[in-house]
Amino acid sequence: MPGLSAHKIAIVRTLVESSPDKVVGALQAALASTDLDSDLGGVRRLVEHEAQDRRLRNVVLQPVAALFLGDGRATDRLTFPTRALALIWRGLKQDAPNEMAIAVAAAVEMRADEPDPGVFDILAARAADGLRRREQRDFRAAAEVCDLARPGGADLLCSCLDLGPIGRAATRRLGEWISRTSDENTAAARLAYKDAVDVAEDAGPRFFEMLAGQLASPWMVLRIISAVMDRPHETYLAQSECAGFALRVMDDIDLGLVAIAKLDVDGGPRAGLAAAKVVEDVTLRISELEQTIELARAGPWGSRLAKQKQALAACVEDRLRAAEKAAGDALPTQGAKIARLFKQVPRLDIPLDPSAFTRAMTLLTFTHQIRSSANYGGFASARTKLCEKLGETIDHYVEEVLDRLREGEVADPGLARARLEAAAEFSALIRDPKAAEIIRRRMLAACVESHPEPEA
Repeated sequence: MPGLSAHKIAIVRTLVESSPDKVVGALQAALASTDLDSDLGGVRRLVEHEAQDRRLRNVVLQPVAALFLGDGRATDRLTFPTRALALIWRGLKQDAPNEMAIAVAAAVEMRADEPDPGVFDILAARAADGLRRREQRDFRAAAEVCDLARPGGADLLCSCLDLGPIGRAATRRLGEWISRTSDENTAAARLAYKDAVDVAEDAGPRFFEMLAGQLASPWMVLRIISAVMDRPHETYLAQSECAGFALRVMDDIDLGLVAIAKLDVDGGPRAGLAAAKVVEDVTLRISELEQTIELARAGPWGSRLAKQKQALAACVEDRLRAAEKAAGDALPTQGAKIARLFKQVPRLDIPLDPSAFTRAMTLLTFTHQIRSSANYGGFASARTKLCEKLGETIDHYVEEVLDRLREGEVADPGLARARLEAAAEFSALIRDPKAAEIIRRRMLAACVESHPEPEA
């Protein structure tokens, strides 16, 4: 590694080895164009080697790899310390070098449509054996780290590794199981569950935790649980060892409702988009619970979910009302007497307020982005009424400003154009981009009419 001392090499290696997978992946991408002969070329090689090693590790230990999160002390789900994963992998390299060499070759040649090589399951079993024996230094350290995170943590991890072959086989069909309901898929899921509880009578929850870790949306594991239990009634599921999966989803809904209520209206479109994404996630979770569990309206879970749906609709509708006010603040009007009548006309004697515009864009972005969630979330009518009312208000506002521009009644045309541009931005969100372009074209035409080119 030219240009770096041995001490600096050690520091970089320690930092890379202790970094999460996402960080290592980001480093690899950032260094991809670095010349291998430069001072940073050695760092690139080190990062690439670490990334490749982790990819192999995550393939070999795939059934449990996703369970290693943070310090492993989560109380609402099954997790293990991330440090333990690195120690287990180091222990396997020391304890099973021949199998590791075979695994490296198998990972290179393996195709997506082929079964995983048996050597991966052999290595997972060696890891469980090493953790139980605690003779090898790295395995002993990993077991101690797991036990510190939770009582009996190492034994719990071993019991998950024992389910490795079943979990690995189930993962290959997981996408099909959650995307398509059929007798065949239901039977396959039930068979996998039976195989898991044949290994250990209490293995069911661990098996589902392992499957949830393989999903981009872990809460979708409820579909597998529902298939295995034949869409259980909430009373039955609440008394089972799998009750935590449903409770976790309801707790996440509560957290989502808090996040929506705390939308930073000064955060701009990005904040509005983020809050709308939370609305979508909450509605999806509510739908998942209703479809996978037989809920009783008066039952603890059914009544809780009903209250959550009501809270979601109320929270969103409050944001919709705020969006209307914010748009009005960004496009201020004032009373004027016209032909013996008093009416509200655009106020064009003050600059556009950046803060008011930002708040309006935040809330209107939120309004725009919740359109796909509105029907199921119970706020489609409120959203439609807002868009229609605000659209009419903006249309009237735009016509007034354009008329004054054409007649040359605007002291500062720049202020009028800024208002029209803001109105165009709002129209794009409550209608579509085409509506915004129409406003912009009409604005240009009005400016030309108010300042015609002199005759030759």
